[in-house]
Amino acid sequence: MSRPVSPSALSVEAARDQAPHAPGRRAALRGAGALLAGLGMPGALLAVGGSSRAEDSPALRYAHSPKALRLAMLLARQTALPLAWLRKQVARAHYQPLVTRLILPGRPEQKNWQVYRSHFLQTARIATGVRFARSFDSWLRAGQQRFGVPPEVVLGILGVETIYGRSMGDFPVLDSLTTLSLDFPAAAPLDRSAYFRSQLGDYFVWCNAGGIDPASIRGSYAGAIGMPQFMPGSILRWGTRFDGEGAVDLIHSAPDAIASIGHFLAGHGWVAGAPAWFQLQLPQHLNPTVLRELLAPDIVPTFRAWQLRAAGIALLPEAQAYPGKLAVVQLPNADAAPDYVLGTDNFFALTRYNKSAFYALAVLELGSRVLLEARG
Repeated sequence: MSRPVSPSALSVEAARDQAPHAPGRRAALRGAGALLAGLGMPGALLAVGGSSRAEDSPALRYAHSPKALRLAMLLARQTALPLAWLRKQVARAHYQPLVTRLILPGRPEQKNWQVYRSHFLQTARIATGVRFARSFDSWLRAGQQRFGVPPEVVLGILGVETIYGRSMGDFPVLDSLTTLSLDFPAAAPLDRSAYFRSQLGDYFVWCNAGGIDPASIRGSYAGAIGMPQFMPGSILRWGTRFDGEGAVDLIHSAPDAIASIGHFLAGHGWVAGAPAWFQLQLPQHLNPTVLRELLAPDIVPTFRAWQLRAAGIALLPEAQAYPGKLAVVQLPNADAAPDYVLGTDNFFALTRYNKSAFYALAVLELGSRVLLEARG
């Protein structure tokens, strides 16, 4: 990197093309204390207070582990980096039991959009976003011109993920990715160790290219890094320098974070100038069979406006005029009646960052509120 990386500057949860966590996580214990995961929120809410080295005794170090040597050999083939260097780096990692607990799915919870939304549409978060938007307005405008992604979308992602860089995670990325590569919990419903081995290899490539000490970077329990919480593979593929020369810096450089989010969304199908969603009010007595058919594609845009009208659904004029396909998205509210929205291709692109309709709509609503107050 062009700037030295300060280990204390980092923080929490995952950005995302392939981000492994999903909204729905509840809690995990850390030592004798409880780490409240809080309704499975992405970004800053999930690992605030998470300890990086609470369980880093020499006995937990991978230094003399045969499986760590095998991992270094595998990564040498994957990355073409020197085996001796990789062995040295993997040997510095510590097994982190807390990481293996946090990666497990939480207890099933009743999904509640209104509760989820309330955690992000908070006065303090919005105020932080307004200050950020005013400070980096020229970069937000430049990002829109370059990638077609409007400022409010970038602002929403940064606000949901890390409260505009205030909470980026405090887990050593080297420990997290090595732990999940070598000791992915057997209790998990799906073994994702191969994914994390790939991410660890990408992490070493990124560190090696930028002259970064792999043990110096902190991020989420799953290994996501910086203001936008990109996994290492996403940094290599989508990370974009917007602030001078040198390596991409998603930890200290807001312009780089803005550009990288724009690049990611543009690469995942964001359509410049198109809306992301429309309000939707379903008829009170809609045929249950029709409703099931409309909800079956989930967040994938499937229906034309004329098909929805033919099903007896009244659309707002702007939704009727939309030329693309639409998804009927249900937002459960626990025991209360669900909300509904229409999602476009841009809504779907947002779910490539985090595969959740709750997440996408929270990003859109938070970003719009922040931009309105910043430029109002």
